Order: sequence, then C-alpha cells, then structure tokens
Amino acid sequence: MARPDPWQLNAANYPQSLLTPTRFQDMDPNRHLNNVAFASMFENARVRLNRSLRPWADRPKNERSMVAAVTINYLREGQYPDDVTVCSGVSKIGTSSYVISQAMFQHDQCIATCDSVIVCRTDGQALPLRPAVVQELEQMLIKRD
Repeated sequence: MARPDPWQLNAANYPQSLLTPTRFQDMDPNRHLNNVAFASMFENARVRLNRSLRPWADRPKNERSMVAAVTINYLREGQYPDDVTVCSGVSKIGTSSYVISQAMFQHDQCIATCDSVIVCRTDGQALPLRPAVVQELEQMLIKRD
C-alpha cells in the first residue's frame, strides 16, 4: 500500500464533509470497525457528493455515471461508538471520468482514504463529460496544500 499524500490527511482540503455515526453492527470480532463499514460510509458520502454535483433531473436520459474502481487504504483502527467524519472532493477530471477522493477521520486522525473512479457512460460506451458537469466538478476540486 502506498502512503497517502499529505494533502489527503488534512480534512480542511476537502470541500464536503459528512458526520457519520458508527453502529454496533459495524464492529468486527476484534471490536474495531470492519472493512464493510468503512466501504459503506465512504459509499454514502460519495453518493451524496455525486447527487450534489449532478442532480438526476438535469442529465439526459441515456447518460449514466458508474463506479469503475474503488480503492480503500486502511490507516488506523476505527472505534465504535465514536462518530466518524467522511470528507470528500474531486481530485481528477478526465475526458469521460473523474475521481472522487475521500478521507475518513475519527478523533481528528485520518483512519482511511478512498479513491473512486466514476465513468460517464451511455449504451455501454464511455461518454465525454458535458461542459456543465465539468464546471460543477471543478467547484468541488480538493485543495492540495
């Protein structure tokens, strides 16, 4: 696993944050948050970011966005019942895809990072991002200090 870049570990660099409660069922046998819980919390924050960027009513009927890849790096153990904050933003914009980068914090410590590649598709083929979408994505770019 590659070490995260320093900018990824600073919650202030992300344009969105979501306070997320942990649940008893999120614990593994070692009494830590399990991998599925991490993935679920990242997914929830990623979907909220996508919905804020591209309201579903504004896109053409044949245009869909799909997750092409998700990479999660587990940096520290998470604890129940303490809440986590999932910070999200756009780290890269391509021709037909973009990357949502996220970091999960608990007690002001980064406990995991996540990168998700989102591809714009129609009829089984990649579709270039519309200029209006690119403008929205640019407003959610992550600061890299």
